[in-house]
Amino acid sequence: MGTDDREAVPASPQALTVLAAYLDHIGLPPADQPVLRARRGPDRPLTYSAMRRVIQRVKDKLGTNWTLHDLRHTAATRMANDPNLTLPQVRAILRHTDLATTGRYLNARVENLFDALQAHYNRPRVQRSFAPGYDPEDVKAVFGA
Repeated sequence: MGTDDREAVPASPQALTVLAAYLDHIGLPPADQPVLRARRGPDRPLTYSAMRRVIQRVKDKLGTNWTLHDLRHTAATRMANDPNLTLPQVRAILRHTDLATTGRYLNARVENLFDALQAHYNRPRVQRSFAPGYDPEDVKAVFGA
C-alpha cells in the first residue's frame, strides 16, 4: 500500500529528458503536489485509478489484455535478470520489503540455458593435479581412475 511520503527514486537520463518535456508541456505543479497530472478534466494529480484507465484505453485501441501491473511486472523481470543489477538493487527500485518477493522475478530463459550449457561443454576439462608426495596408487584408490 502506498503512502504520501516523498521518496527519492532512481531515474535514467532518458526518463529525466521525457519528464522535462512533460513539464515543459504541462507546466510545473505546485511544490506540494505530485508531478504527474491527469490530462482530462480539471488539473489534478494523476491517481492510480486514472492511470489504470489510461492503460485500459490503450489496451482497447491495441486489442491487448495488458494491465498497469503487467508493465511493472515486465520492468521487474527485465531488471531482476539484468546481469548489471544486483537483486538488492532491484528490490530497492521496486520498493519490496522482502528480497524473496523480488526473487520471484528471476527467470531462467531457455536461450540463456542453452548458451550456458554449450559454453560449459565446450570448455576443456580441468586436469586434476595433486600436491607432490602423494602416492599415485593412493590417489587412484580415493578418487578413482
